Formats: sequence, structure tokens, C-alpha cells
Amino acid sequence: MHELTTVASHITQTEEDHIYEVTEDHHLDSNVVVSEYNEPIVTVVDWGKSVFSNPTSKAKHYISSVFPIAHWILHYNPKWAYGDVVAGITVGIVLVPQSMSYAQLAGLPAEYGLYSSFVGVFIYSFFATSKDVSIGPVAVMSMQVGKVIANVQAKEGDKYSAPEIATFLALICGGIAAGIGILRLGFILEFISTPAVMGFMTGSAFSIMSGQVPGLMGYNSLVNTRQATYQVVIDTLKHLPDSTIDAAFGVVGLFLLYVWKFSTEYGQKRWPKYKLWFFYVQHLRNAIIIIFSTLIAWSVVHPELKRYDGPASGFKPSIKVLGTVPSGLRHVGVMKIPQGIIGSMASEIPVSTIILLLEHIAIAKSFGRVNDYKIVPDQELIAIGINNLIGTFFSAYPSTGSFSRSALKNKCGVRTPLAGIYTGAVVLIALYALTSTFYYIPKATLSAVIIHAVSDLMANYKTSWSFWQISPVDFGIFLINVLITVFSSIENGIYFAIAASAAVLLFRIAIPKGQFLGRVKVAEIINPTIENVYDTSSIKPEGNLENSSSSNSSNDVEIYQVLSNNSNYDSTKLKKNQLSKVSTSARSLLRKNPNIRFHTKWVPLDNANIHKGLQVELPPPGVVVFKPVETFTYPNCSIQADRIIDEVKRLTKRGKPYNYTDTGSRPWNDPGPLNWNVPFLKKFNKPEDQLEDTRPVLRILHLDFSSVASIDVTSVQALVDLRKSLNNYADREVEFHFSGILSPWIRRGLVKAGFGKYSDESLRSNTNYVNILTENDLELGDLDKNYLPAVSTDTPFFHLEIPDYQ
Repeated sequence: MHELTTVASHITQTEEDHIYEVTEDHHLDSNVVVSEYNEPIVTVVDWGKSVFSNPTSKAKHYISSVFPIAHWILHYNPKWAYGDVVAGITVGIVLVPQSMSYAQLAGLPAEYGLYSSFVGVFIYSFFATSKDVSIGPVAVMSMQVGKVIANVQAKEGDKYSAPEIATFLALICGGIAAGIGILRLGFILEFISTPAVMGFMTGSAFSIMSGQVPGLMGYNSLVNTRQATYQVVIDTLKHLPDSTIDAAFGVVGLFLLYVWKFSTEYGQKRWPKYKLWFFYVQHLRNAIIIIFSTLIAWSVVHPELKRYDGPASGFKPSIKVLGTVPSGLRHVGVMKIPQGIIGSMASEIPVSTIILLLEHIAIAKSFGRVNDYKIVPDQELIAIGINNLIGTFFSAYPSTGSFSRSALKNKCGVRTPLAGIYTGAVVLIALYALTSTFYYIPKATLSAVIIHAVSDLMANYKTSWSFWQISPVDFGIFLINVLITVFSSIENGIYFAIAASAAVLLFRIAIPKGQFLGRVKVAEIINPTIENVYDTSSIKPEGNLENSSSSNSSNDVEIYQVLSNNSNYDSTKLKKNQLSKVSTSARSLLRKNPNIRFHTKWVPLDNANIHKGLQVELPPPGVVVFKPVETFTYPNCSIQADRIIDEVKRLTKRGKPYNYTDTGSRPWNDPGPLNWNVPFLKKFNKPEDQLEDTRPVLRILHLDFSSVASIDVTSVQALVDLRKSLNNYADREVEFHFSGILSPWIRRGLVKAGFGKYSDESLRSNTNYVNILTENDLELGDLDKNYLPAVSTDTPFFHLEIPDYQ
């Protein structure tokens, strides 16, 4: 049986879950009987049961989750098929020229871009949890493949061909991705923050654009585009006088692409009736520009070609064109792993894998949130991994999700991942029927396509400014990442992104910002009329407020200490300068309205995130309330414990004061005030420190764990050490109260360490705060009801919420 006096915890009706409050004006007599309830302590066996129960069912669920297509393919219908065909064909028309451009960026013949495109969209359809993502060659990954090829060939010479290196890289990256997904370890990608990823993508996009300018102007052989980006920019500007006739195809093509894009965007806004037509015309711009550039190049090159016996005779056209593209799938089969190649590219594998996975997961999650379906990151890793593994049978190089093509696919009304089949069909048709025309595609036009495509990957000024407004630290990470990528390399940018994300996370965990709490009295007013947010509020203390017709009405608002103690106050006008405790007459007036409820709130003593004019009341004498706002684990528990000790020593006095007259009895680290009897040194004494200390002795330390998700051995030991220190300081056993415990494992750890009740029952106080439930509506003063405890009665120091300590 627990003695109950003032109870300020929530009291909940068991049948309808209505919440009631027992305020400080009401007391429950000590003869109220509460049924005993001992909450069982969670055990390792319980954890094992939750993890290993129903293994057959979990195995079936795991296998079925690997093939998401099985859950919806039997529901496929003509309406879905129509949306998939339209989206698939549209994306395919865009993908064909892009894939050849990206193959050029990777330093590979154009057909390898088509191989990667065909395999990517086909295989992904069977393993995807996203209907929008379009798999295939992308700019950043293609540039990374080109760097890997260049680095390996710089080490080994011509021992390995470029396609062999690229395909083996797909094998390694695909195997790693699939392994991470199968083991369900995809959460590790969440440790890289969005600003870090955006910084890397922006820097990479600028690097790609800079590297394509020499090709755009026709003098790419004069500039080493594998250097740091800033050096590429310098060399590009130096060689501008060396521009050739190819610049006509590159610069004009790039100009037309941007004019086309902005014109169709304007047309969609100006003539919304024809928005759909403008949309499709806009996204066909790459294909149409390449077609017309190819026709012009053909009119120039074909006559020159007739004077020779064909391309094999060493013919060099006046315009740099793509050249011969083999028809069909020429390199199908099991790849032969070149001996010793793994050692030559080992240092490039981590960066390549991270690029492959980061971009894909970020795109998939983005479109999943926009279109209201759930992405399974681990399954997406399996999909991207298997896609690249199977791609090795077709000599494909690493492919991943493309943002621009995914956005196009989404806007075209795609309905299922099966749209990739139709996209793959377009690529196959191009491979078998259009390769003879690919010969005349100007390389400068392909450079223009690349520049135009990757420019969308760069964060604009609005995004950068939003980073600064939300978090200056994240903005700094973003900016530094861009600079490192531009002035050093993409690899260093990736490593900085990972290191910076980890460092910020660890710093925020290790340097927590816990809050010491105090109390304010709250009048919670349902559906008030707000006259002016910055000046006054109008409250109707009488009548039904729910029927207010004011356009400024809101459903609920909490007014803290808003009525003046002045008896002449206007209860309907609550001004900023009337911030003090609610007077007795005001309480009586407002209690008549059922739409107004009073209770106590615990808020930060420094008025963080609340009105600065509020007078936050300190806890009762001898009570300190602290709320960790981060985790309470081994990196930060000592810091938080030290903060608590410092605050306790500031607010309370020692239970057994030191003898000021006997300085030798004091410890060296707290020698006290100077007390010299030598006449000429007495002026240095500090008699004010010897005055009687009127501060209270610490009685209760309350820890609000509502923001703490877990604890560990180190943090529990820190609490044990804190208890010993405070008990020694107060010269008594200090009560350690806890509220808002979220996990049964936190409760288990605290109970095992002796928290939750007095360690010495002989020191039990006359007041225990217990959270209780009533089986019926609680009538204040009606004590003949049956009460049920909401939390275990053998741990009276564990609470649902912070009690209203007296």
C-alpha cells in the first residue's frame, strides 16, 4: 500500500482512455488503496523470443521480399500497362543518346553505354521497390569509371583494356551492394548527411561540366581532364584560341538545349491548356538536337567519306564524329576476370561503391516520399547489386539510378517498375536498327548533352541559402565538400563527406545540450480567438468557444502565466506586458468555462523555445529536474553527470557544512575563503563566504528520460557514481526519480543498478508519487473507487510524467 498525498500525474480512464488531471488544489487521503502491480523485468530470453520466433514465417517473408514483383504482377492491368508504355518509351528515347554520351565520359566506346542501359532497366524491374527510378549510366558514376580506367592503365599500361576494367568494376560494386542488401545493412548509408551528399554531387557536376568544355570546343586532346577541376578550368581557358569547327555543333547545340528547355517551361505556365504537349516536346529535346546535328554532320562527312574506301582506311573527317558503333549485342557471355586486376583498382573500389549506392538510394527515397509509397533501402541495394552482377554477362559498366530520367519517368505517369521493360526495348531497337546512323553523331553535341544534363545536379542558390538558414554547420559541410571536390578530387570529396557526417554526429552525441527544467502554470484554452499574434489575444471566458466563426481561430492553444495580478485587468485582453502568475480571481473566472483547463508544465529554466517574458518557477527547494535532449550513453554520460553536479552545488548546500574556523579540515580542492589572522592580511579575508548558507539541501534529482532511447553499462555506472557523489554531498540518500522511460531495457538497467526506489527502505519518506488509473470517471473526493497503478508499484520513483513536487 502506498501513501498518496498530492498527485500531479496523468490519470487515465481505462475504458475510454480519457485523460484527467488531479491538480494541486485536491488531496487524496492516505487510506486510498491501490492494487499492487509489479511490472516484469525484460530478459534476454524475451529478446530472443522476439528475434527468433516464427523462423519459418520470417524466412518466407524474407524470400518474398527479395522479389517484390510477385506482390503486384498478378494485378497488372491495361490501365497500368498504358502508363508504363508511355513512360517507358519516352525515357528510352532520352536514354539512348544519354547513354552514348556517358560512355564517352567514361572513356568507353558508345556501345557499352547502350549495353549498360539495356541491362539496367530490364533487370531492375524484377527487384525494384520504386516505380520511378530509372537505372542506367549516369554522369557521376561514368566519370568515376573513367578515372578508375585511367588510374589502372597508368599503373599497368595496356595490360587491361578499358571495357575489362569497367566490367570488372561493375562485378565488384554489384557484389558489395548485393551483399549489404542481403545482410540488411543498408542503414549504414544513413550516416552520410544530405548536405554532404549535395556538396559532393554539386562539386562532381561542376567537374563533369568543366571536363566536357574542351570536347565542346573541339580541342579535348589538348587538355588533361583527369586533373583537378580548377586546373582543367585554367587549361581550358588557355586553349580557347585552339577551338575548331566542332564548337559550332557543341556551343550551338548547348544553346539550343537551354533555349528549348526554358521556352517549353514558359509555355507550360503561359498556356496550361497545352501543358502536356509542351512537356513531351521539352523532354524530346536531346534526341531532336542530336538528330539534326547528325544530319548536318552527315551532309559534311559523308561526301568526304566517299572519297575513301571507308572508315577503316584511316579516314579522319573534318568534324569529330562518334564513329563506328557495332550492331547488336556483340559481347555477351561470362566475363573472364583478368588476373591481378583487383590489386590495381583496390583503392578505387570504396569510392566507386559509395557513389553507386548513395545516388540510387537518395533518388529512390525522394520519389517514394513524393508519390506516397515505401522504399525498402535494403531491397534497393539488392536490386542495384544484382543489376550490376547480371550486367557483367553483357559487358556493362556500373549503372545506378538517374535523377533526370527518374523525374521524366515520374512525370510521364509511370504506374509500375515494369516500365523498364519498354525502355529496354527502345534501347535494343536502337542497338540493332540505328547503329549505322550513330557513326555521324558529332562528339561535340554529345558533350553538350552531358553538360546540359549534369547542370541539374548542381545545387542552386536557393538550396544553398536554405542550408544556411536551417543549419550553418551543415552549410559549412556542403560548401567545404564542393571546394574539396573542385580543388582536389571526387575521392577526397567523398571521404570528407563521410568523415564530416560522422564527426558532426559524434560531436552532437558527445556534447549534449541537456536542459534543467522549471514549472509554469498553464491555462489550456480550446479554440480561442487570436486577435494579434504579436500583441493581444482575445479569450472568451464564458460561452461555447467551439462555435467561433473567426477566421483567425485555431483548435488549441496553451496560455502560460498570462493574466496580471492586478484586480483591474481585462480578462479578455491578454497583452505581452501582462505576464505573471494567474491570480486566484482569474482562476475562479476561467474555471467556469469547460473549454479552459489548468495544469502544470515543465519547461527549460532558460526559456528556450518559449516566451521570454514567462516567469519560469524553480522546482521546490531541494529538487532539481534535468532532461537530456540527446542520448544518455557512453560518449556523453560523464559530461551530463558533471553538469548535474555543478547545478546541484549551485542551487543547494552541503548536508554537512565544512567548519570554516578549521581550514585544515577542508579538502585541498575546496579550501574555502581566506581567513588570515595576520593584521595586514585581514583585508584579503572574505567574510561574506562565512555567512549562513540559506540554500536547501538536495532532496530529489529527477531525470526526464523522454528523449532517451537507450542506455548502456557506462551510462548506468555514471548514474551510480552520480548517486554516490550526491549522497555524499547532501549527507543523505538523495531520491533519484525518472519519468518518460521509453524502453523496457532502460527500466531493466536502472532497476538492476538499484534505481526506482530507496536502496535503504528505512529511509523511505512519507510521500511517494504514484501514477494511477481509475476504472470509472474520477470524481474528486470520491474515494470509494478501485484504482489501478499505471506503472509498477515496486518502483515508485519511476513516473509516466514529472510529478508536481511539493
